[in-house]
Amino acid sequence: MGIDSFCSLDGSDPFWDWNRTWNASSPDLTRCFQSTVLVWVPCFYLWLCAPFYFAYLKWHDLGYICMTHLNKAKTVLGFLLWIVCWADVFYSFWERGQGTARAPVFFISPTMLGITMLLATFLIQYERIKGVQSSGVMLNFWLIAFLCATVSFRSRILQTINEPTGIDVFRSTTFYIYFALLLLSLLLSCLSDQPPLFSHNPCPESGASFLSKITFWWITKLLVQGFKRPLEEKDLWCLNSEDQSQKVVPQLVRCWNHECSKRSAVERSRGEKDRPPMEESEILLVKSSQNTSEPSLFLALCRTFGPYFLVSSLYKIVHDILMFVGPEILRLLIRFVNDGSAPYWQGYFYTSLLFVCTCVQTLILQRYFHVCFVTGMRLRTAIVGAVYRKALVITNAARRTSTVGEIVNLMSVDAQRFMDLITYINMIWSAPLQVILALYFLWQNLGPSVLAGVAVMVLMVPVNAVIAMKTKTYQVRHQDPINENRTKHICKDNRIKLMNEVLNGIKVLKLYAWELAFRDKVSKIRESELRVLKKTAYLGAVSTFTWVCAPFLVALSTFAVYVMVDEKNVLDAQKAFVSLALFNILRFPLNMLPMVISSMVQASVSMKRLRVFLSHEELDEDNVNRKAIAGSSDSISIVDGSFSWSKTDNPTLKRINVLIPEGSLVAVVGHVGSGKSSLLSALLGEMHKQDGAVSIKGSVAYVPQQAWIQNATLRENIVFGRERKESWYQSVVEACALLPDLEILPAADATEIGEKGVNLSGGQKQRVSLARAVYCDTAVYLLDDPLSAVDAHVGKHIFDKVIGPQGLLQGRTRVLVTHGLSFLPQADLILVMVDGEITETGSYLELMGRQGAFADFLRTYANTEQTEEEPGELGSFLMKGACCLKPNIHFFPFISPLLSELSICWHMAAVSGGCQTDRGRQGQNWAGTGASYQSMRARLYHSRIDILLSKEPLHNYRYTITKFIILRMIVYFLCLLKVKLSVFWEYMKAIGICLSCISIFLFLCHHVASLGSNFWLSRWTDDPVINGTQPYREMRLSIYGALGITQGVAVFCYSISVSIGGILASRYLHETMLYNVLRSPMAFFERTPSGNLVNRFSKETDTIDSVIPSIFKMFMGSMFNVLGACAVILIATPLVVIIIPPLGLLYFFVQRFYVASSRQLKRLESVSRSPVYTHFNETLLGTSVIRAFGDQQRFIHESDGRVDLNQKAYYPSIVANRWLAVRLEFVGNCIVMFAALFAVISRDNLSPGIMGLSISYALQVTASLNWLVRMSSELETNIVAVERVKEYGDTEKEAEWTLEGSKPTTGWPTAGHIEICSFGLRYRDDLELAIRNINVIIEGGEKVGIVGRTGAGKSSLTLGLFRIIEASEGEIRVDGVNIANMGLHDLRSRITIIPQDPVLFSGTLRMNLDPFDGYTDEEVWRTLELAHLKNFVSGLPDKLNHECAEGGENLSLGQRQLVCLARALLRKTKILVLDEATAAVDLETDNLIQSTIRTQFEDCTVLTIAHRLNTIMDYTRVLVLDKGQMAEFDSPASLLAKKGLFYKMAKDSGLV
Repeated sequence: MGIDSFCSLDGSDPFWDWNRTWNASSPDLTRCFQSTVLVWVPCFYLWLCAPFYFAYLKWHDLGYICMTHLNKAKTVLGFLLWIVCWADVFYSFWERGQGTARAPVFFISPTMLGITMLLATFLIQYERIKGVQSSGVMLNFWLIAFLCATVSFRSRILQTINEPTGIDVFRSTTFYIYFALLLLSLLLSCLSDQPPLFSHNPCPESGASFLSKITFWWITKLLVQGFKRPLEEKDLWCLNSEDQSQKVVPQLVRCWNHECSKRSAVERSRGEKDRPPMEESEILLVKSSQNTSEPSLFLALCRTFGPYFLVSSLYKIVHDILMFVGPEILRLLIRFVNDGSAPYWQGYFYTSLLFVCTCVQTLILQRYFHVCFVTGMRLRTAIVGAVYRKALVITNAARRTSTVGEIVNLMSVDAQRFMDLITYINMIWSAPLQVILALYFLWQNLGPSVLAGVAVMVLMVPVNAVIAMKTKTYQVRHQDPINENRTKHICKDNRIKLMNEVLNGIKVLKLYAWELAFRDKVSKIRESELRVLKKTAYLGAVSTFTWVCAPFLVALSTFAVYVMVDEKNVLDAQKAFVSLALFNILRFPLNMLPMVISSMVQASVSMKRLRVFLSHEELDEDNVNRKAIAGSSDSISIVDGSFSWSKTDNPTLKRINVLIPEGSLVAVVGHVGSGKSSLLSALLGEMHKQDGAVSIKGSVAYVPQQAWIQNATLRENIVFGRERKESWYQSVVEACALLPDLEILPAADATEIGEKGVNLSGGQKQRVSLARAVYCDTAVYLLDDPLSAVDAHVGKHIFDKVIGPQGLLQGRTRVLVTHGLSFLPQADLILVMVDGEITETGSYLELMGRQGAFADFLRTYANTEQTEEEPGELGSFLMKGACCLKPNIHFFPFISPLLSELSICWHMAAVSGGCQTDRGRQGQNWAGTGASYQSMRARLYHSRIDILLSKEPLHNYRYTITKFIILRMIVYFLCLLKVKLSVFWEYMKAIGICLSCISIFLFLCHHVASLGSNFWLSRWTDDPVINGTQPYREMRLSIYGALGITQGVAVFCYSISVSIGGILASRYLHETMLYNVLRSPMAFFERTPSGNLVNRFSKETDTIDSVIPSIFKMFMGSMFNVLGACAVILIATPLVVIIIPPLGLLYFFVQRFYVASSRQLKRLESVSRSPVYTHFNETLLGTSVIRAFGDQQRFIHESDGRVDLNQKAYYPSIVANRWLAVRLEFVGNCIVMFAALFAVISRDNLSPGIMGLSISYALQVTASLNWLVRMSSELETNIVAVERVKEYGDTEKEAEWTLEGSKPTTGWPTAGHIEICSFGLRYRDDLELAIRNINVIIEGGEKVGIVGRTGAGKSSLTLGLFRIIEASEGEIRVDGVNIANMGLHDLRSRITIIPQDPVLFSGTLRMNLDPFDGYTDEEVWRTLELAHLKNFVSGLPDKLNHECAEGGENLSLGQRQLVCLARALLRKTKILVLDEATAAVDLETDNLIQSTIRTQFEDCTVLTIAHRLNTIMDYTRVLVLDKGQMAEFDSPASLLAKKGLFYKMAKDSGLV
């Protein structure tokens, strides 16, 4: 039975009839076709999708949706449709019973449709059960069914009009009911149901309908808000659960661990006994051929994100196929214009088909991009989370190989590289597919002549390959005269690393006047970067030339061969412009492929860096057994312990055997570098355990030698994530001597502590660090010299109230590293360390009785200090010693001879507790109540906020509320700051006005030549055919080729000019920012988070280097493309002038509507990015503390929260991009439609060549307009980088570094005479004077000690001397010269300071001593000898060229302080300032420094801020400050006799 008899018994109803369809003026489909194909198509679609959709719903259960009115209506309509279909079936059976024979189609089609409707109804209910609010599968089904029914509906209407007698009333009635029900079902399927039960996702995407999702309509509300008013953080939605860190990061970590375990299994199977273990350095230098055993990060990423990303590949395939529909429809339109007999409806049909295809293409392409960008976002989240988690567990040796700057680059730059690549990675297979399809259709159009084009493309492959190889060479490895084989990434890492160090040590740079030296170092590294960029720019210009010329050369060669091979070959409009449209499609893959390869090269470098970091050795959790020591009363046990900092190092600690009873107080003592801190690190599991066993019973708290303070409130620093217990909290604060500090804080313990505790003194930071440990209430306390930075009386208070036998920690196990000898008699056990070994253990009395290393240690210091004590003072110490020893004297008969020696030791201990580090910032620290946010505040609304913050009621509120308000106001005002034309003007000036104008002119030349060549081609195709050939073809061909070559030259020139201009701008803007930052005063750095500054030098600089020039090129290209396309369309079809203005206005409105919100989202994302890096930087500095307290998960959660907050602003921005693209491309599709429509209307007056040119340009204008708006938005949002870099030019600056008219004479100061007259200074204009009315005259060569309680103004005075803070009143004269009239470098380079915190920079030891290379090696060695470092440096392999780690971490604290002493000795100025230089060092280092100063600076003026009063007892005079004023100034003996403030301090220190 044929198909015709299937539809009608007599065969009168054919399946297809060309005369009724295509060749008719009013086309219609046959009834057979309508009853079969149009009915079966929606059925086949649903039955084909149903199994896959069922499986999808089964595995993706989103919850349960209660029955709603919408769902009830959908279900009722489904049943009604089923009833209507079955009514047709029963009617057919009834007719058969009445004797009317019906064809099989009347039974089969309605039966099939009825069953399908029943399936649809079942699917509606199953979707509800599985929580689907809106279904794309069902919407497409109803849409297909409705469209098919619409054709039948039109036929029935026409039949009713033309053949009213032949109507089947029953079937017509049921069909109209069916059609109405279909329309209702389609409308209802466009709506979204209510959310499933217990779902909490405020993001409207999850509840949006399918139509809303594919058109991105759901974000419109947010964009409207952004258009009406500035967006704030509260306007943003939470991330979808599948995009959040807590779901994404564990997936990647799990896959990466799987890869690592696979590698371990492979290595085990190969037999590791045959090959040595891979060293840390070998991992970094491993060759590609050896990478087979490395775990594959690529596979881990594929497993994590591959399944979701594959969806984008499906979208891409469909989109690529649809791309070739446009040229085919263009072919049909040109044929329609040439065929005057063709009915007009065919032209309208082609136009409609073109419009529908372009719209579908738009929706699919934007879904593709959405999937890509979401994948990229998840990828960045996963990488940041994985890097953060890894940073918490890597060993100290591995940590040294990856600096803060490098790791921050992993999180920012490298993660961004992956995000950029993900968008276009599908082009690897898509580009060849598009090329193959284009060549296939070109073959169909031009025949074998296309082989000429293929030959040109084949010839271009090696050219592009060479360029790609060269690009990779410059990207990965380039020659540099400074350092061979330096990579671009290493240059960038080194620059960021150096800038990070500069920002962290900026105070030292300013005190030493080293800004210029470090500016030159940064600039030298920067020049290496720019050299790579310049070479890459030249290659980019050649590459761009080949990209632009390749499609044209393909077209030129193809057309030339086609017309020259046979004179009968006529290049008509159909062949030329269909080919041209195909060549335009060919242009995209040929352009994109090299870019994708380049991105892949960059991403491969980033992937290797990430793999190396993630492969770093981790701390072994089994280093320390945390479980209770079975059957033992010992709290800590080390048996035969041998420890090193890495597996390959020699043991730092060896033969360690310790048993510490539970609840005992253990003191650890020893010389510098003896291994005291290393012992605590071993107990924490921070060192590699080479041998032995370590056990600790119970939880651990750790207080590091250098306090680690978080950027949080004081209360949060102490509570440290634990439950708040008010009574215990108050006890801890009181015991740690923090109550006096709380009284001076504006918001008490709710006061915000700045980054790295910048607004706390050293003593305050140490006490907060101790309070944190005490509050956590653990079983074991490891205390690394916590009392070194506090006054002696404060140290005694803390020991008595906290650490000692009667303190808060009594009954807990305490291991105390200390240099305070006065505490040793109260220790239950003392460990004496020498060269990494415990040489003696025992109680104080036992060790003294042995006359061993401990007694020698005490005797050494006693002999050193004995001469400083007056004989009459020894009685009190003897009495104290005797009282202590008398009860035990019958046990130790030999103790009496040691009493006198012990008394001296006791004296040593009494004065060795240290003095609390004072920075004199009582006003400075708390005046702003939010140092981290001051810089923006000062710029935007300085006066209003200052008034707000200075009001007294503020002290009654939680400081975190104030922080919240400030942050919100900052974001609000940030969004109000519109990018002005002045920023673009600044960028053009940075490039050079002349070069900018030349670039624009070259752009114009290129596009005029392009337009001319295509217009020339259209005239060529319109040439008449004479005797089967076209005349003047050689002339047409030669001019066409000349115009193409002109394009290529112009492209090459503008690419060179724009790239070079971008490099010039990068150099200028970076140098200007670097200079402005270094010129900023210290107050600027104390209130600006370093994360913000590092972000400027990394992310923003990278944007200016790489992003802005390329965006500028694409913006200019798109703009000229749009202008050219509009001109061509207007010339071809002037009627379009009616449409273009309203469409142009709509374009402009959509663009401004989008940009208003996009810019704010970009800034919110930028503002929320810095806290991610700041928190990460903070975490890296405190990893040992975090691990000791076991708080890794809390910090991971905090980091994830900050990343999610950042992505919360990023996600709406990528959706807004898609929203814009859909609307812009829709308007562009309208232009295509109207260009084709008016061409159809005007076909009688239009040549095929002009029509082909018009529509081919119209097909391009959609992409060009979309790209233009996108690039204008990208340019406007990325130019923010220039604004942010330039903003530091507007901040306050220090005085000039040098003043030509006020240069001091050579050798100044010659005497070192200092005269301070009525001197006073304040930290901010609206604050009280920090010090006032200081009148002091210090003669040359005098040694003056400066003492006072916390906040007395000691450091403020030295800051005034160095003009770190300018005087508010009075003046300081040095050798008669007013220092206020000098350049800062002239002043600071002639005065030397040894600061409290020994700051070293990564680089050689020599650079740290002499960054300007102003001294000979002999002078440097002589200095090292005087600083007691010669033996140490001589023993180093590289000696003076020994590389210091970041912050000098590979030197001990004492050695770093001796390096600072060496700096001072090298400069040997007449004035030396010691700012509590020995506060945090042991007695041995203190003695070395003091003895060197006494001998080498004998004829110099020395000002010492003293913390150990015994060190200044032999000084000429002592200046006592109190509350910012001079209280006393006289010789120590006179001051003691007066019994004033100095006497009280001496008494507290045990000196009197």
